[in-house]
Amino acid sequence: MRFERRRTRAGLAAAAALPLVAGALALGAQSATADQPGGRQTLSGTKPAWATAHADKGATADSSRLTLRVYLAGRDAKGLAAYAQAVSDPKSSLYAHYLTAGQAQARFGATQAQVAAVTAWLKSSGLKVTAANQHYLTVTGDVAAAEKAFGTQLHNYTTGGKTYHAPATTASAPASLNGAVLTVSGLDNAPKKSRHDDTLPPPGAAFVNAGPFSSYYGSNTNRSLPSAFGNQAPYAIKGYTGEQLRAAYGAGSYTGKGVTVAITDAYASPTIAGDAATYAARNGDKAYKKGQLTQVLPSDYNSTEDCDASGWYGEETLDVEAVHAVAPDANIVYVAGASCNDSDLLDALTKIVDHHLASIVSNSWGDIEENETPDVAAAYDQVFMTGAVQGIGFYFSSGDAGDNVASSGTKQVDTPGNSPWATSVGGTSLAVGKHDKYEFETGWGTQRGALSADGKSWQTPVYTSGAGGGTSKLYGQPFYQRGIVPDALARANGGSARQRVEPDIAAVADPNTGFLVGQTQTFLDGSVKYGEYRIGGTSLAAPVIAGIQALTQQARFGIPIGFANPLIYSQYGTSAYHDVTDHPYGQQTLSEVRVDFANGENADDGTITSLRVLGRDASLAATRGYDDVTGVGTPTSHYVDAFRRR
Repeated sequence: MRFERRRTRAGLAAAAALPLVAGALALGAQSATADQPGGRQTLSGTKPAWATAHADKGATADSSRLTLRVYLAGRDAKGLAAYAQAVSDPKSSLYAHYLTAGQAQARFGATQAQVAAVTAWLKSSGLKVTAANQHYLTVTGDVAAAEKAFGTQLHNYTTGGKTYHAPATTASAPASLNGAVLTVSGLDNAPKKSRHDDTLPPPGAAFVNAGPFSSYYGSNTNRSLPSAFGNQAPYAIKGYTGEQLRAAYGAGSYTGKGVTVAITDAYASPTIAGDAATYAARNGDKAYKKGQLTQVLPSDYNSTEDCDASGWYGEETLDVEAVHAVAPDANIVYVAGASCNDSDLLDALTKIVDHHLASIVSNSWGDIEENETPDVAAAYDQVFMTGAVQGIGFYFSSGDAGDNVASSGTKQVDTPGNSPWATSVGGTSLAVGKHDKYEFETGWGTQRGALSADGKSWQTPVYTSGAGGGTSKLYGQPFYQRGIVPDALARANGGSARQRVEPDIAAVADPNTGFLVGQTQTFLDGSVKYGEYRIGGTSLAAPVIAGIQALTQQARFGIPIGFANPLIYSQYGTSAYHDVTDHPYGQQTLSEVRVDFANGENADDGTITSLRVLGRDASLAATRGYDDVTGVGTPTSHYVDAFRRR
């Protein structure tokens, strides 16, 4: 049974003594001010918002079986948050005074006495502990035992036309445990069960770009096509390579030597080593040295059908090839999740932290915020904070559906990049000109208008996709955004409280100005072979920024950046960033022409010509200063040197 939510691929297509955010640590943790009768403390956020009286269909059968995770808060949760902030803040005397994994566990991790006490409580309630580590206990049992342990009743509720069980009241734990329990996940079973399947499927269906192309932005224009917005739009590029991206973002002579970047996704491409080597050889990147690309894989996989396992192969390929293209001497370790479920992705992140596999972690996956329950958010935050005290930073793509209204019906941000302990990476449309010259960027927001049947005009463009961003409903404003994020964004949800806003920084994401990637695919004739195509999404932006951070860490003589947001915001408004707007040339609207095979692979079924309009991201806008499409901006040629001195 899957007990936590699925994540999706994001883009195929302070004062040392204070917590980072007021109230943020209570998210999913025991509430010290909410004692219940009988000496219990609530585990905030364990009752889903959809579990309403109106949707209540009665009690869940006592005999129904559950699998739960009981997360441990550790011996000093408040101290962990305080140290994570201090060690990440350039203004703090503790800045960059990182701990080893062993020191972090000894100082903040759960004690043997806490584990024993929590285990005894769970067993006394009739639950069976099936696995345990320093972070959580996995337990199984029936509904009756879970209700006894967590002081709540489970009821069935309807939501989205389906029925799930969930706590009727917020779960709790005995006060005698003295705050040893951070939260529990699995008391609700939304959205659905998943099947077990330990066999990975073959590569997914092939995709081939049709062309004509521009070799650099604006190099190829077909003047027989109708004009757009008073100008002749050029053909889209075939796909930027590492040389062009390194030049655009000011890599200089830095290569990421001596730095390790970790990448997490679900599953693992069985052809990644060969694909990455072939791509590097064909596109001018350095060849991989022996041991430069490694993988840490789970012993088994699950939920392969529910998660579309083969679809994740392209995500891993993009992430690996993009990091190597930007930071060709950096080591890359790919850490696979056993599925796209939160529990397995959390395990992948935890492996990186527990074994300090890398100091920079790129993550191109996520979900909409309304699907994230506070209990799971608390588990992610704990991993991020534990990483921060060790000098490990986590970078998450901000999403590919703009404000998410079109995809979800609700204006909202993506998660886990909404966490104030993670770096959210937004997206741009990038123009690299002749001789690899940086020309401009707009915020990534694409409208598409097909060529009319008579070839004399473009149909009215409609929104297709764009960089995610906006204002969180779960998290308050972190200290590093104060005075930088405009109140119009920080208070966009109404009320006086300022909230966390995404993203923090940005890089190229528009698939129409995207990156050329090489991957083994399954073609229409049934053959399985290597092919190359242009790709984008903020799942491109995240590994690009991770690669740039590897260059920066090299320039810092190997000193890790760690949790990067305080440092990123400390340079706001300086020459370290391109201040990206949707109209870099005044009110001129920018666009380009794209030609696609109708069947996605060859010309047998004809081609489709369309206009792609840049800089129109749903209700979001890239403006002067901080904005909710590109954050503080994109790196310039001064970025690495600016942070080298910090």
